[in-house]
Amino acid sequence: MGVLIKPQTDQTDGILRPVDITPETVGWQYVSFAVYHLTRGQTFRGAADGRETVLVVLYGTGRAELNGQPLGQIGERLSVFENKPAYVLYLSEDASYQVECTSDVMEIAVASAPTTHRHLPARMIRPEDVSVELRGEGNTQRRIQHILDTDQEAERLIVVEALTPAGNWSSFPPHKHDTENPPYEAYLEETYYHHVSPADGFAFQRVYNYEGFDETVAVHDGDLVLVPRGYHTVAALPGCDLYYLNIMAGPHCAWNYQVDPAFHRLLPPSGKITGSIVRPAAKEG
Repeated sequence: MGVLIKPQTDQTDGILRPVDITPETVGWQYVSFAVYHLTRGQTFRGAADGRETVLVVLYGTGRAELNGQPLGQIGERLSVFENKPAYVLYLSEDASYQVECTSDVMEIAVASAPTTHRHLPARMIRPEDVSVELRGEGNTQRRIQHILDTDQEAERLIVVEALTPAGNWSSFPPHKHDTENPPYEAYLEETYYHHVSPADGFAFQRVYNYEGFDETVAVHDGDLVLVPRGYHTVAALPGCDLYYLNIMAGPHCAWNYQVDPAFHRLLPPSGKITGSIVRPAAKEG
């Protein structure tokens, strides 16, 4: 199958589910990912069911329960483009959840990966718990929101939001993480769930290697792109701001990557594509 997944009109318990992929449906080992659209008054229920699981409120507000215990409000932003990190429920492998939509509309993503049976505590991750990074310079600058990254308690899942201004490049320089070769590279399957503003705009994403695999796709609002292997990069068109939610998982929770040799000349002296943390939110007073 190709790397581009278009939204569908499937429903589960009356709730629209435009995106739903599993390792079995896409032919890889780790990442499952689904998106749900709720309207006011609808209640979304589920459980981790033995997989390390996160629930991400992309936009909208609701009332949440975790393992039957009320948590109060979940969600704050009404658009992914508000420069505020998402609210997230980390479920580990055992927890159950319930979210009642209290806004006109609400979008929720649920991602999971096989557990390592560490039984980490289930918890809510709030915007103030999330570090924000400015990455790149000039027409490669973008905002990275580290929802669940390698410095936080998790088993395999890595969850990151990226906001790329119109006309800029993201996931740049092109890099790959398709080979387990620590500490130089980690095998990580990855999904990109895209939103574009305005919604009738689009972006481009390329996923490729030098062994005959090369796909470049036009990405529209609500599209999902799979990165099963190869280098990858994204371009936001002029006039079209871009948001994407990244889910990564592999044998180990490590973001080690290799940059396409053709772009090594653009790396900073550190050799890394990461930037500077501008808001280590958990440390703010």
